[in-house]
Amino acid sequence: MRLLHTMIRVGNLDRSIDFYTRVLGMELLRKSENEAFKYTLAFVGYGDESQGAVIELTYNWGTESYDHGNAYGHIALATDDLYGTCERIREAGGVISREPGPVKGGTTEIAFVRDPDGYAIELIAT
Repeated sequence: MRLLHTMIRVGNLDRSIDFYTRVLGMELLRKSENEAFKYTLAFVGYGDESQGAVIELTYNWGTESYDHGNAYGHIALATDDLYGTCERIREAGGVISREPGPVKGGTTEIAFVRDPDGYAIELIAT
């Protein structure tokens, strides 16, 4: 078995695709609409789905927001330039919700960014 994707529900698909592609540098891998059940799926990632896990953005037509509840944590992305990545995200209009620095109780450097729907994305220096 292998990990294929993580699905998150979004309130504005175009806004989310823009964030994940323009701000985070992912590619839009594929997109499909289901008119009968009124939803659209978009898959974004850093490479072909056959090579690694991706994110499925699910837009249920007419739903503009979701309650994330208290179980959702975050999506984690690796970067070899944490400070530069945060600066590029900020310049592209992204929101850094935790500035780069060491993780509490450790030495690994991390930062957090929020996507347009408020989902947390952890950036980890590698």
